[in-house]
Amino acid sequence: MSSRIDLTAPDGTTATLATHGAEPVSWRVGGAEYLWSGDPAHWNRHAPWLFPVVGASSGGQVRVGSESYPMAQHGFARDLPFAVVERSADAVILQLTDGPETRAHYPFAFRLEIAARVRPAGLDFTVTVANPGDAPLPYALGFHPAFPWPFAGGTRARDGGYAVEFEQAERPFAPQVGPGGLLLRDEQPIPLTGDTLPLDPAIFTEAFVLRNATSRWMRFTGPETAIRMEMDDFPHLAVWTKPTAPFLSLECWTGYADWADFSGPLQARDSQRLLPPGAQARHGVRLSLEG
Repeated sequence: MSSRIDLTAPDGTTATLATHGAEPVSWRVGGAEYLWSGDPAHWNRHAPWLFPVVGASSGGQVRVGSESYPMAQHGFARDLPFAVVERSADAVILQLTDGPETRAHYPFAFRLEIAARVRPAGLDFTVTVANPGDAPLPYALGFHPAFPWPFAGGTRARDGGYAVEFEQAERPFAPQVGPGGLLLRDEQPIPLTGDTLPLDPAIFTEAFVLRNATSRWMRFTGPETAIRMEMDDFPHLAVWTKPTAPFLSLECWTGYADWADFSGPLQARDSQRLLPPGAQARHGVRLSLEG
């Protein structure tokens, strides 16, 4: 059974994390909620962590050596209990390690540690992936938070005052998402002008995936305030919602879904990282509410 861990910053900003998936389920600033509610009528998650893959795997499985293993979209970490390693009034460290349940899908030793800290008008995460095994660890990591839309007045309409702004101008093209969530090599234009994506629910038939983005922060801007997400060592970005759902998801990934024409082993998956035995990798995300 999942438990909830409440964190409080000196200014009264609060956050709540579930031990199930180490998922943030609330982030409140000035008494207002800035994480999506998880309403199952639209999407029953809040801000899941994605590991050891991001996106769909060809045939719903991954191949390691001569064996194939079932692998759900976005991996399994979001659906497993994490242990509480350390906690204080404003911070917690949660940890997932390999065991029989994970090895049925992913035959590797690993340690995934998520450290969260709430601060005035903000919520920070440091994620450590460790390889205690004797073989290279193929992994991808992602963060998939969703935010209420609208969150600060205005509407979801085309002229409702909302946009996504990027640190740098990005290429206005993204791979098409094909059957089963696999990526197609053909790119499609997206309505991105320089560093700004004006928001309109009608533009979202699938996620906009910005591979190898140059930006290391993006802002979900409203009429008067903005939610800023800064990323450390997450080279791929995505923006997603459903046309009728009152949320917007800003995502950051180290990897992405299989290409539809890929049939190789997990270690050869495009963008999958290989962590040497005994090594660790660190990634960071910093959420801030800006006036």
